[in-house]
Order: sequence, then structure tokens, then C-alpha cells
Amino acid sequence: MATTNLSAYDKSTIPSGEKLNIGIVVSEWNAEITENMCKGAIETLVDCGVVQHNIIRWDVPGSFELVFGCKKMVETHHLDAVIAIGCVIQGETKHFDFVCEGVTKGIIELNLKYNTPVIFCVLTDNTKQQSIDRSGGKLGNKGVEAAITAIKMADIKNIDNTRDHIGFLNQ
Repeated sequence: MATTNLSAYDKSTIPSGEKLNIGIVVSEWNAEITENMCKGAIETLVDCGVVQHNIIRWDVPGSFELVFGCKKMVETHHLDAVIAIGCVIQGETKHFDFVCEGVTKGIIELNLKYNTPVIFCVLTDNTKQQSIDRSGGKLGNKGVEAAITAIKMADIKNIDNTRDHIGFLNQ
């Protein structure tokens, strides 16, 4: 939502990131935006206990390439979650629609194929100002939100399948 600060989180409600290995794949396109989101993600991961050397970062040329970058990262590293960071800003052609749809579907497919959550941290804004506002501006930083999501999804991924989940949740 346009009025939600993306950086607000209650650390007491977030599982420890102490034992997690997190991957981040960052689009070089709109680097002013994606670098801010990556910085926010890394700072938040570390704040929540993830050890700096357990965070792997790869860069790809654009948002469309995020899907392949995340796929290779999942296949070549033992990770608890991967964050895909990109920014696509509406232009005068349909290119925006094709890129946004391709990245969205690609990340969905990765989440269905692999047992490693891939977090969608791709801004799809109408203007550059909207992206600035969501990457460390007046609305916070989507990278922070993605880091919290990665930790929470890694926690779900790592649930011991031998536990009684319903009983565990009700305790």
C-alpha cells in the first residue's frame, strides 16, 4: 500500500537468523534503487542474527535475469532462502508488462520446483519517484520487508517434518 512503511518490523516476532544461509540476487538495472534495497536487506538480515559471511550476493544485468540467477544460486548453494531484488519502472511500451509478468511467473515456478523459498523483492512502479519512495525513501525499504520474509520463510522451510505441526502451533 502507498501508506505502509515497508521497514517497520517487530524483531521479537521474527525467528533467529543465526543459523541461516541467505542468497541475494540483485538486478543491475535501476541500480540506484536496487542497491538501496539490497543494503536494506543485508542490514536487516544481520540485525536479525544472520552472520554476514552467510549472505551470498550475485548480480545480474536486469530484472528478467533474476529468475535464472536465483535458479543457479539455489542449485549451486545450500541456502535457506533467496531474495530476488529488482526494479521495473513503467515506460511507454509494453516491455514493462512482459518483464513484470515473466519475473513474477518465473519466481512462482522456482518456489514450486525447489525446496528453497525465493522471495519476490521486485518493485513494479509507474514512476522512478515511487521506486525511490519504496527503496529507502518515505515509504521505507522493500529490501527490509524481503529480508524479514526470507527469515520467516526459511523458518517454515526448516520445520522438522517429524513434529506435530498442529500441536506445535497450539503450544
